Amino acid sequence: MMRKLSLLFAGALMGASAMSLVYGVPGTAANAAGAETYKQLAIFGDIFERVRAQYVTPPDDKALVENAINGMLTSLDPHSSFMNAEAAQDMRVQTKGEFGGLGIEVTMENDLVKVISPMDDTPAAKAGVLAGDFIARIDGEEVRGLTLNDAVQKMRGPVSTPITLTILREGADKPLEIKVVRDIIKVKAVKFRADDDVGYIKITSFTEKTYEDLEAAIASIRKDIPKDKLKGYVLDLRLNPGGLLDQAVSVSDAFLDRGEIVSTRGRDPKDVTRFDAKPGDSIDGKPVVVLINGGSASASEIVAGALQDLRRATVVGTQSFGKGSVQTIIPLGENGALRLTTALYYTPSGKSIQGKGISPDIKVDQPLPPELQGRDLTRGESDLKGHIKGAEEGDTGSGSVAYVPPEAKDDIQLNYALDLLRGKKTDPAFPPNPDKAVLNQ
Repeated sequence: MMRKLSLLFAGALMGASAMSLVYGVPGTAANAAGAETYKQLAIFGDIFERVRAQYVTPPDDKALVENAINGMLTSLDPHSSFMNAEAAQDMRVQTKGEFGGLGIEVTMENDLVKVISPMDDTPAAKAGVLAGDFIARIDGEEVRGLTLNDAVQKMRGPVSTPITLTILREGADKPLEIKVVRDIIKVKAVKFRADDDVGYIKITSFTEKTYEDLEAAIASIRKDIPKDKLKGYVLDLRLNPGGLLDQAVSVSDAFLDRGEIVSTRGRDPKDVTRFDAKPGDSIDGKPVVVLINGGSASASEIVAGALQDLRRATVVGTQSFGKGSVQTIIPLGENGALRLTTALYYTPSGKSIQGKGISPDIKVDQPLPPELQGRDLTRGESDLKGHIKGAEEGDTGSGSVAYVPPEAKDDIQLNYALDLLRGKKTDPAFPPNPDKAVLNQ
């Protein structure tokens, strides 16, 4: 997204297009098409046959149909699309949070795959792959000429199958041949640490494992920091593109003991679904500061919006992405799946963040380093062509700069949050009063 493109080999959520997912079922009732609709479909059929028969080179029939379907869906909004069988399987891998692979984070540099870091206790780490290694060949095939995604696809495979990587390593006088046997890799959607007297939790995406990982993170922090010393938690949702709706609800519930978390509203005015918090939270009512920026979208905005409206947390940072739509995944058997926008979601106060985003309680900008100055790193739903116009969307739109420094010492937003929790900074928005929650009337 905003930094150099990297993939957790092999199953990272890719792209800045955030989405919330709920799984649908094959086949739904539809209104019967009128005569004019069938007339238009006949025109499409006529054009399709003429293209097949007369285009200067023989076209791929399957590609023509898939592109026509996607053209129809992308004309609706930027988040509806058709996924063929391969793309649908990739989506399932991404949302599941585990896959068969090697366990390395990679990027592309000088036409070669560069290893950013091997994950601990994974096949790649055990086989001796090191950070900074360049992968020149995969099972003897040159990496040059491949895209990063193509290279990742080649390194994916069934568990217990071997793969040979040809490695170029600084200091080695010749290429190294390293054989790695694929295994199940579990991607941690939650990163955390005990920062002296504050628990820091960063959620990178909302997969099937996110809530489970969050509970483990909270338990570890509570073990490392005595209750009487623990000042509170920083929940970092920056650069989080979203994911599964049910996981956003569960994560919100971990910090709440009451109130509506989110509601979704479909095409039919009666089609309203509400999600409420269960009694009791997971952090004993400790203070929470949530960090957001222009890379916080969809499911991460649900969490930030719920904690903000219910006055459970103070939101710090800059305007979020503003993706307030829900996509239903409708399986199409062996043909793939349909990702269709079926609802909009609303925060507990009844506001839509579609095209507007979540406004922080305390705005704290993060300056860009010299090498990135002059580049447009602002991200927002309102900038996407064909996006659904939000009820709260104004002329200023949504989104903001989506950048987080790699080093914590340079992270102004994070350090502001830590100072709030430690009492080094004060603001009327912190701590918030849950008795003054802003609810939908």
